[in-house]
Amino acid sequence: MTSTVSSLGKDLVGLEGLTAEQIRSILDTAEPFKEISERRIKKVPVLRGKTIVNLFFEPSTRTRVSFEFAEKRLSADTVNISSSGSSVVKGETLVDTARNLEAMNIDMVVMRHGSSGSARFLAERIPSNVINAGDGRHEHPTQALLDLLTIRDHRGEIAGQKVCIVGDVLHSRVARSNIYGLVKLGAEVAVCGPRTLLPRGIEEMGVRVFDRVEAAIEWSDVLNILRLQLERMEGGYVPSLREYNHIWGVSSQRLAAVDRELLILHPGPMNRGVEIDSDVADGPHSVILQQVTNGVAVRMAVLYLLAGGTPDSAEAAKGGKEA
Repeated sequence: MTSTVSSLGKDLVGLEGLTAEQIRSILDTAEPFKEISERRIKKVPVLRGKTIVNLFFEPSTRTRVSFEFAEKRLSADTVNISSSGSSVVKGETLVDTARNLEAMNIDMVVMRHGSSGSARFLAERIPSNVINAGDGRHEHPTQALLDLLTIRDHRGEIAGQKVCIVGDVLHSRVARSNIYGLVKLGAEVAVCGPRTLLPRGIEEMGVRVFDRVEAAIEWSDVLNILRLQLERMEGGYVPSLREYNHIWGVSSQRLAAVDRELLILHPGPMNRGVEIDSDVADGPHSVILQQVTNGVAVRMAVLYLLAGGTPDSAEAAKGGKEA
């Protein structure tokens, strides 16, 4: 099936290759789609007749369910495939899987995979639109977009905001996509964490580095707190979870040291009592649940734009007849 080439291009594999205007167009398109989730009937027919395959080679709950909600609210037909229940466990290659799906005349593939670069690899080999739902340590573009939308909701502008990403940056595809997006939109960006969990040469991405979380909190307007990705660690990165929390954890006591309101984000899932204390995660400065809500709107926007929609027509699509 012939793919649609949109204002974003054929695919969304990351934010590194997007312009600031393209990122803004996604955020602007997401705005009218927020209202659909507040309706009694949470559907519009703009992707009726489109078939979207959610191809998840890694475990996922939030991202997979968020994409499913987005697809169904746009009235697309969806098929969910996980590696544990597919021919991949029998030795089939990624390209073989994709080509078999293509033979069924699909329109889009949303893929999560453990190998960095897998989304681009797939996108270059099939005509369907490909959306990267996380590839290894590379990028997770829709998570970064929903983070950007949440910051913009509360601060009006992203340009000039001081945003610090705290925690396990080394293993985080979310951190990389956030850095690309924030820098392109004019934010000041920093990272903070143990040197063992910061990529070598991270400063070359246009960020500053804090060695103490207290200094990062003092500098920041926004904290985006990352979990320790224990499943990607082989040991030796931190002495213990208790010590990590003692030195690097974001607590209400540390936040009380500054006399302004910080915005607290976390991409989830959270390790409560490790990188973030419960009273911060559930506190007045936390916008973690709004991130989840915005995730559906952002993914609706990405699907809509890749299908050929435009930011200008999103308002009309939202206001059209409900499915």
